[in-house]
Amino acid sequence: MSDEQRTKAIRAGLNTDRSWNAVIPPLSLSTAYRREDPAIQPAFDYARTGNPGRSLLADAIAELENAAGAVVTGSGMSAIDLLLHDLPFGARVICSHDAYGGTRRLLDARARGGRFVPVYVNTADLDAVANALNEDAALILAETPSNPRLRITDLKALAKLARNAGCELAVDNTVMSPVLQRPLDWGADYSVQSITKLINGHSDMVGGVVCCADPERVETLKWWANCVGVGAAAFDSYLALRGLRTLPLRAKAQCETALEIAQWLDADPRIASVDYPGLKSHPGHDIAQRQQDGFGQLISLQLAPTAPSARDVVSTLDIFTLAQSLGGVESLCCIPALMTHASMSPEAREEAGVPDTLIRLSVGLESAGDLIGDLDKALGGAG
Repeated sequence: MSDEQRTKAIRAGLNTDRSWNAVIPPLSLSTAYRREDPAIQPAFDYARTGNPGRSLLADAIAELENAAGAVVTGSGMSAIDLLLHDLPFGARVICSHDAYGGTRRLLDARARGGRFVPVYVNTADLDAVANALNEDAALILAETPSNPRLRITDLKALAKLARNAGCELAVDNTVMSPVLQRPLDWGADYSVQSITKLINGHSDMVGGVVCCADPERVETLKWWANCVGVGAAAFDSYLALRGLRTLPLRAKAQCETALEIAQWLDADPRIASVDYPGLKSHPGHDIAQRQQDGFGQLISLQLAPTAPSARDVVSTLDIFTLAQSLGGVESLCCIPALMTHASMSPEAREEAGVPDTLIRLSVGLESAGDLIGDLDKALGGAG
C-alpha cells in the first residue's frame, strides 16, 4: 500500500467542521435539517436521504478506491442488494460459486421471485465465465479473494470479458479493502464491500458501500438508497470513518502476521492444506501479487487425518475467538460450513469446496508468536 493511501486515510474528513472548527468531524444525529427557503433544497434535509458524516465517509472511501463516488449503506448485504435494484427483469447474474454464503442466499431469494437468474461459476476460471455469458447477462459479481477458499480472480482479464459481452462487473472487495486492492483500477464498474470488516476494523458497527466508476451510476444508486431507505446510520458512519483512519496501518500489520502464520501452518504435518494467497504454492499467488498491495488477513486450512477434529480445534483456541466475522483488530476463527456459509445447501458447499472440516482464521493485531502458540496448543501441542 502506498504512502499516499496512508495519508488519504488519516486525513479523511478532518477540518471540515465550519461551525466550531473541530478537527475531527462532529457526529450529527439530527433527523431533519432546517431550510432557509422551502423551494431550495439544502445539502442535507432529512437523515434517510443524507447525513454529513455518511457523506464524508462515502467521499473518503471513494477517494481510496479511485472511484467517481460511493454510496454507504446499512450493511454489506444491503450494498449488494442496492446493485441489483435496477437490473433488467430476468437478467442473468454471474456470481462466484464460492462467494460469501449470505450473497448466495440473497441471490437465490431474489431468483425465487423471478427477478433475475443467478449462475454460479468459479470466476477464477475465465473459460467457465466465458461459457456462462450470454445476451441476458447483465452483471458479473466476483469475489476475490473469495471467502473462505481465497481463490484469486484475474480482474483485468475478467473486466475485458465483461466489456466484450456488454456486461457490468462488480467486485466484492470486503476481504481486501481499498488499501489492499482497488478493483476499479483493473476495469471493474463497481467495488462493493462490507465496511463492518477491515474498513471499520473494530467490530462495533455494521455497514456497506458501493463505489462506482461512472458518476451517473453514483447518482442512480443514491436515488435508490434514498427510495428504499438503506443508508447507513449516523453513528455507524462516525465509527467507520474513525476506523478508516488507521486502516492502512492495521491492514499492513495483519498481512504480515497472517503470512507468518500461514507459512507456519503450511510446514506443520498436522495441517493437510492451507489457503493463503501469500504462499508461493497458492495457485493464484502471481495474480494476487500483481493486483493486490498485500495478501490479506484471512487464512483457511484443513486438518490432517491425525489432527484433532475441526470442532475440537476451534473450541480449544483461546486467543482466536469462535465467531463469524473478519477484519477486526481481534483474531477470530470459524467453521464456514456450520457458520458463515450454513445457508448454502450441502450440494452448493460441496461445489464451492467448503467442507465441514474447513477452518477459517481472521488474523487480528495480536502478536504472531502468541497466535501461533494458540494454534499449536489447539492442534495438540506437538508442533
